[in-house]
Amino acid sequence: MKKILITLLLALPMMAAAQDNTWERIETEPVSKANPDAKYLVENAVPVVDGKVTWKTTINAPGKSAQQIYDILLAQLNKMVKEENQLEERSKVAIQDQANHQLGATFHEWLVFKNTALSLDRTVLNFQLIADCSDGKADVQMTRVSYDYELERDPTHYTAEEWITDKYAVNKKHTKLTKLSAKFRRKTIDRKDFIFNKFTALLNAK
Repeated sequence: MKKILITLLLALPMMAAAQDNTWERIETEPVSKANPDAKYLVENAVPVVDGKVTWKTTINAPGKSAQQIYDILLAQLNKMVKEENQLEERSKVAIQDQANHQLGATFHEWLVFKNTALSLDRTVLNFQLIADCSDGKADVQMTRVSYDYELERDPTHYTAEEWITDKYAVNKKHTKLTKLSAKFRRKTIDRKDFIFNKFTALLNAK
């Protein structure tokens, strides 16, 4: 029994090392020293549109045609659904409407909150990305966000609308995040920012 326990303990660092948010290795956005939660406390940092948590952005791409923008974003979406944090065969590019230059993809990916030698805290983040491409710009939205938490122990499903919105994740004075959902709000906003920033960089590359 003792040998088995030692073997498991030795294996834990290797198991944990294989689980992290690989995209965060690139993330360099500065964090406020005065309040590290400042950007997550902004009112409507998690916007609700027609009853659904939905982030929208328009990315300008001067000089690029709708077809060029469509091709760039399609290539990136195809790359994203195959990344190591994705749940195999569940994430996919579901809409490829070349005639109307519209794209849609569904994602089911691991989002890691904490990774140490003895503890791995993570959730499955589910969401959709939709892009409408036109000459010189792309209208992008991230919506239908939900979570499947603690799948290995006690599975719980949360919708973003009832978990990370201002009503549920921020105190009335907007000075603190609520304890239970704070990590979900932080990491989801970070993931959204990373995706939108990546699209912007790709569409503005020469």
